[in-house]
Amino acid sequence: MDFQLTDDQQALRAAARELLAGRFGRERLREAVGDPALDRALWRELGAAGFFALRLPEAAGGVGLGLPEAVLVCEEAGRALLPGPLVACHLLAGVVDGVADGERIVALADAAQGPGWWEHPADCDELILLDEPPGQPCGAYRIPAPEARAAAQRPPSSVDPLTPLARVPGPSDAPRTPLGTAVDVPRLRREATLLTAAQQLGSAARTVDDAVAHARTREQFGAPIGSFQAVKHLCAGMLVRAEIARSAVYAAAVTQSEQEVAGAKLLADEAAVRNARDCVQVHGGMGFTWEADVHLHLKRGWLRAESWGPAHVMEERLAADLPAG
Repeated sequence: MDFQLTDDQQALRAAARELLAGRFGRERLREAVGDPALDRALWRELGAAGFFALRLPEAAGGVGLGLPEAVLVCEEAGRALLPGPLVACHLLAGVVDGVADGERIVALADAAQGPGWWEHPADCDELILLDEPPGQPCGAYRIPAPEARAAAQRPPSSVDPLTPLARVPGPSDAPRTPLGTAVDVPRLRREATLLTAAQQLGSAARTVDDAVAHARTREQFGAPIGSFQAVKHLCAGMLVRAEIARSAVYAAAVTQSEQEVAGAKLLADEAAVRNARDCVQVHGGMGFTWEADVHLHLKRGWLRAESWGPAHVMEERLAADLPAG
């Protein structure tokens, strides 16, 4: 069986990388560190390019592609460290008006299983909350962003300077109404987990490239540091982790198995965080400074590792499927 990307999939990935490189390059990334407000013009451009409507049917104004293609796009977003609730807007493009074309920005949070916060509260127009009220099945609820922000009196500090956070409001803190359409909550959770893993994969792959590029140009004792065995081993380990995570994420996008998604998230989280740490080591003292971008990948990796399936949750999910005895 051939699991290689098709020509169309490769073209989609290349187009996404080109768009993000042109609109969210290093200069814009560094500006966003000081001012994490989302660029609405860029968001609308992403909408026009089909980022959010990627899986909507063509009859509904979408692109008509599938989950594997969404994984490729999210991988490129993770590679570029694109901030914002990209996963939420992709998953809710066919549910909330204005999201598909980038005119509205929505956040998605899980009160039943999540860490208790939502991303970019100042930029979101609406919060969609997955919750399980006592005695009721889990459902999706709409909370207007102003009311949700008002309920978050003391927003938590974010380890990632590109991702402001706010606390998820409780049932008595802000008015909520049912989303008003049939929402498959388990599917939303599963796909949010997988697309978050894809973002982690993109970050892990980017830090491999950054470490190798630095090792080729940085010289010590009259030779590139990449010629030293210790550095070679670091870069080789980074590549292995990224490629193992890639195989798991791509496979889960095809099978959409709950267990394989959990495994993909675990592997992608490990690759993103450990690769960023090793990339810092390859960069030496400069890797710990604001001059390099490596620390941004590490901080984003930490944040995403706690989003849509922390390690202990994914491990329990995998363990539950093991045979007894």
